[in-house]
Amino acid sequence: MAAPLAVSSEVTPRRRLGRSTVAVLTGFIVIVVLSVGIDQVLHSLAVYPPWGQPMYDPTLNALALSYRIVISVLGCYLTARLAPHAPMRHALILGASGVVVSAAGTLAAVGKNLGPMWYPVALILVSVPCAWLGGRLYAGRHDRS
Repeated sequence: MAAPLAVSSEVTPRRRLGRSTVAVLTGFIVIVVLSVGIDQVLHSLAVYPPWGQPMYDPTLNALALSYRIVISVLGCYLTARLAPHAPMRHALILGASGVVVSAAGTLAAVGKNLGPMWYPVALILVSVPCAWLGGRLYAGRHDRS
């Protein structure tokens, strides 16, 4: 008679990789959708100039940066929450992805006269701190339970 198969509560590495990917992609999608959604609302309310026109007003750029920071922290918190393990690592992976995407956007903006260059550079600089804060907020809430 064959020995019964042991049932393991461990998740297979392939399944964990899938869950990790979903966690990071979910955070990324939330950040993009909320950021673009708020942008669209502000464009339609004529707070921002029409799409494709430069936005040089520093207060408007600061407004955009401020809600992007909040949204990024939220997206990284969500990524940490959905992570199958190592929530801070997942949040920081999303932050590193933010650096790459923001750097690509900055390079694309060079010479296009879209607004002040400090704005896209600031997006690069805040990506990892936002990720750390989102991961930390999750860890702090999780550690207390």
